[in-house]
Amino acid sequence: MESQFISPPKPQPLLIVISGPSGVGKDTVIQRMKERRLEFHFVVTATTRPPRPGERNGVDYFFVSREEFARMIEEGELLEYAIVYNDYKGIPKQQVREALASGKDVVMRIDVQGAATVRKICPEAVLIFLTTETEEELVERLKKRKTEAPEGLRLRIATARQELKRMNEFDYVVVNREDQLEETVDTIIAIIQAEHHRIPHRKVTL
Repeated sequence: MESQFISPPKPQPLLIVISGPSGVGKDTVIQRMKERRLEFHFVVTATTRPPRPGERNGVDYFFVSREEFARMIEEGELLEYAIVYNDYKGIPKQQVREALASGKDVVMRIDVQGAATVRKICPEAVLIFLTTETEEELVERLKKRKTEAPEGLRLRIATARQELKRMNEFDYVVVNREDQLEETVDTIIAIIQAEHHRIPHRKVTL
């Protein structure tokens, strides 16, 4: 009698988007994931903004001129890009394709607007929305950063409030509680692991 055994599907690499309002801790979460030496490819974003103290080119961001960024747009080299507080940010497409081809899950950290663009281009991407427990806590975190003038801070707070309204456009929401970074990272890893056991499995094409 012929065997009826059905083999489980072969795992495919995932494209994971970690997004959320400014000040919610996206960079901190990504940094902790890197420190854990997880088998992910972390996308390096290109930006026209100058480096902040301690940031390294090619590690934290690819710091490029506006002229170079314009060339990348014109030649279709970016998966998505946006103006974020007067500076451009974008995801180099080839970097993502090469990482997926190697079989690695790809993790990218982008703003809410960029996440919506990725969802249009790649409906099978896993979108995770990072937030705080309350809006007041988010505003307080933005104030504590002290990285900009009062008018810049007001713009970030207003933008963050609008971005919170788009939470339902995401697949998952994770609360990044104060002093609970390990719990946040554990939750994100659990989501990724669950997605690898999902039927049907997401098949990412770019």
